[in-house]
Amino acid sequence: MTARVHSIQFRAMGCQMGAWVVANDPAAAGQHLWEAREFFLKVEACCSRFLPDSELSRVNARAGQRVRVSELFCEVLGKALECATRTGGLFDPTVLSALEDAGYDRTFEAIQEYAGPPPPNRALPASWRDICVERGMVMVPEGTRLDLGGVAKAWAADCAAIRLAGLGPCLVDAGGDLMALGAPPGQPGWPIGVADPRRPDADLAVLWVRDCGVATSGVDFRRWRRGGVVQHHIIDPRTSKPARTDVLAVTVIAEDALEANVHALTALILGFREGLCYLRDQGGVEALLVREDGQVQATPGFPQYIAYPALGGFSG
Repeated sequence: MTARVHSIQFRAMGCQMGAWVVANDPAAAGQHLWEAREFFLKVEACCSRFLPDSELSRVNARAGQRVRVSELFCEVLGKALECATRTGGLFDPTVLSALEDAGYDRTFEAIQEYAGPPPPNRALPASWRDICVERGMVMVPEGTRLDLGGVAKAWAADCAAIRLAGLGPCLVDAGGDLMALGAPPGQPGWPIGVADPRRPDADLAVLWVRDCGVATSGVDFRRWRRGGVVQHHIIDPRTSKPARTDVLAVTVIAEDALEANVHALTALILGFREGLCYLRDQGGVEALLVREDGQVQATPGFPQYIAYPALGGFSG
């Protein structure tokens, strides 16, 4: 039987998800793809801040107390704390209160114009460094609330891809956090479009990716107004407010989806100049940045992934 691409699409974690795998056995492919879907739903049930009975909601509600949690929750929180350490706190899992102050206190689909004042000025109540994880127990400092959405989604994409790779080449797209292992027969990789933040229906480029992760962080889509002031979902922990950045979007190619997600978010918060320097200092990382003024800049190794530019060239 000739191997072909099998796929599944579904909603989870507030995003459109998709998974593709090349396999000879349609029944086995269907089973593995369904299991990938169920895995994402399990991660969502554990780590979503929008589900009142999730483990995350329980930990946040009992801040200042030791709470017994699952191995899955410990794994995701551990990854988040590792990312915070590596980025000097620019990637911070304790920004939930600041995110809600900005207006993101419900699913993005439900956010509407706020008539009230802009977010208040207040610092994060405690540091991610004060979170304690030990022997299946977690304690976050009193007044501190976690948001694990970005880490959980990218980590789940990596895990799902590893599981699917037992059948053959695969691609997992978790709302823009992608992990590709292997490539479809006769192709150099999986074709991935890089959306143009200035023209949502167009692509800046199409990439060939395999054995790597891809993630985009941007302030072009998830934005709204509160008190007449534009807000977005990327919080700068240094100010506890939506990041003031001159970058619209950053697309990163890295070892896996979680790595790509962390580097894209960090570069976006840092802004164009510092963000580009940060990315160039990361081993095995390539990126494409789009500034608010329309300038597009790639790191030196990014062009090797390009199948073709969709809207003309850009600086390398």
